[in-house]
Amino acid sequence: MWDWFPLVVLPFKLIVLGTGMFFAIKWHHDQAKKK
Repeated sequence: MWDWFPLVVLPFKLIVLGTGMFFAIKWHHDQAKKK
């Protein structure tokens, strides 16, 4: 029953992680521009 669970969670985790990293880099970029 739970065989599909890792297949759904893994891509979801990667998407969340990738989005988080993207916004972190973007935020640091914006902070650097202000100085």
